[in-house]
Amino acid sequence: MTFISRILGFLRDVIIARAFGAGMATDAFFVAFKIPNLLRRLFAEGAFSQAFVPILAEYKNNRTFGETQQLISHVATLLAFALCAVTLIGVVSAPWIIYASAPGFSSNPEKFELTVELLRITFPYIFFISLVSFAGGILNTYGKFYVPALTPALLNVSFIACALWLTPYMDPPVLALAWAVFIGGVLQLAFQVPYLLRLKLLPRIRLKSADQGAWRIIRLMGPAVFGVSVGQISLLINTIFASLLITGSVSWLYYADRLMEFPAGLLGVALGTVLLPSLAKYYNCNSSNDYSRLLDWGLRLTMLLTLPAALALALLSIPLITTLFHYGAFTDHDVFMTRDALVAYSIGLVGLILVKVLAPGFYARQNIKTPVKIAVITLIATQLMNLAFIIPLKHAGLALAIGLGACLNAGLLYYKLRSENIYQPQPGWGLFIIKISIALLVMGGVVWLAAGADTYWLGGSAFDRAYRLVGIVILGAGSYFVMLWLLGFRLKDFSRQHYE
Repeated sequence: MTFISRILGFLRDVIIARAFGAGMATDAFFVAFKIPNLLRRLFAEGAFSQAFVPILAEYKNNRTFGETQQLISHVATLLAFALCAVTLIGVVSAPWIIYASAPGFSSNPEKFELTVELLRITFPYIFFISLVSFAGGILNTYGKFYVPALTPALLNVSFIACALWLTPYMDPPVLALAWAVFIGGVLQLAFQVPYLLRLKLLPRIRLKSADQGAWRIIRLMGPAVFGVSVGQISLLINTIFASLLITGSVSWLYYADRLMEFPAGLLGVALGTVLLPSLAKYYNCNSSNDYSRLLDWGLRLTMLLTLPAALALALLSIPLITTLFHYGAFTDHDVFMTRDALVAYSIGLVGLILVKVLAPGFYARQNIKTPVKIAVITLIATQLMNLAFIIPLKHAGLALAIGLGACLNAGLLYYKLRSENIYQPQPGWGLFIIKISIALLVMGGVVWLAAGADTYWLGGSAFDRAYRLVGIVILGAGSYFVMLWLLGFRLKDFSRQHYE
């Protein structure tokens, strides 16, 4: 389901790139959309989910169904009131938010006013998508993983429809993208309501100040707001830096980030979604051995799939960007600028996904403090790298800082899991890494030879580029997995049942 959503996301970005390219309008929209998207990670997918799901799992396993219903209703009521206040403040304060998040835009009044108008349309998205993530946490806890995984596809459908059919009626046309965000938020929330009704868990308005479960979630959520969203905070700070660079920098980073987010979302989000409620169940049952083995499964699967994805992003940066975005207003210069950012992002892809796997090892135990401390260190280190890289590497330096910061975050999380004896690696890791390294060398050579010169990708027709790229991807993936098979890897070795 996540794969379907990501494919639709690529289609949406192809359409946006073709229609708007990388210029003032897209810079304005991507800044306006980034702010509610950041709040979504802070209050919804990030902090709220990590605080809510472990306690909901505890209620599901140890309390009555009626008590679980009451917890859901109390939390939903508190969340809805808080979101109404945040949304109202955001719409009213839009000019000041843009001054703070993209100060470079203030030198261009037209660009600044457009960004403010776009933000006021997109900001209510935080209300809808936070309730969507709340509903998704419930559905994931009850094993309905496919519903929350498919839900983001509706935002992409909204983008595609509005970009194709609403754009001619908007002045300026980029307003269609802002309304797509608003409509997408409504569609996603409406999609999940019937599934909550089937589970008899649709929240009702309940405000009980003494509800212990709800207040435990709020206490956990406080530090988690910062801890689980450090990457998004870094991205927002990167936007501030990028707004000070030449026009197009924000858009180049966005398009590169979208390509990097495909494997990050497909693997990281999917694994993290499955791991958190499962780890919480083992923790509540005091099954420390199963807890450690499940983490080991997640780490091995991450390394097996993420390392070739990172290598492919770097080697196929030009083929990917030209095939997906090099149309209409998207120029050759935009291709090379986006390529620089994508190669820099690819260096940190493994770290970005490992964080999604390692962090639930703490959140499932209702331990928020440790990831928060690590997040503080990561954020400081990332901004120091921003300052060091931005002058020589421009926008690509900002992408590199994000990637290296994620690797630092993952390394520190791993160290703490080991030092606190939460995770014990299963036997065979050394041989596992050696075999993957051999397969990566083979895959890298095959992909590099098959990709050929950049000039072909800049000048070829859309069909020829797509046809050749699909062939290279199949050839690269085939060489990697055939090599792993020759080295003794078997699919059954990576099933969850094998590790449980």
